[in-house]
Amino acid sequence: MATRCSDSEDAMKLSRIALLLGTAASLVSTGCASHPYYAVAPAPPPYNSVPPLIARAEHEGFRAGSEDGGRDLYNGFGHHPERDRKFHDTPGYDPALGPFGPYRDAFRSAYVRGYDQAFYRR
Repeated sequence: MATRCSDSEDAMKLSRIALLLGTAASLVSTGCASHPYYAVAPAPPPYNSVPPLIARAEHEGFRAGSEDGGRDLYNGFGHHPERDRKFHDTPGYDPALGPFGPYRDAFRSAYVRGYDQAFYRR
């Protein structure tokens, strides 16, 4: 009879261990799904995003060119965007945004576009 009790006690111990292992496995798998342990990296900026320096240069240049082109058309002056003071001075530059060279180039390009659009009424 001692053997029989021992077998049933062993079976109960095994069932308790199996129950404990099953519970632990389900807790671990549930915990991992709801609480990730890693940080999610932010998405990279879009490929075609324009740096703030260039965006400002294009905005300021186009606005200034549109004003000067419209003025030259109204006053009967010829089409001479490179002769205007704003084309050479490139106003609106902020050194905190970056180097002057790229700003100047983007400003002048946008200035001519704005000037042409206003002068030729496009």
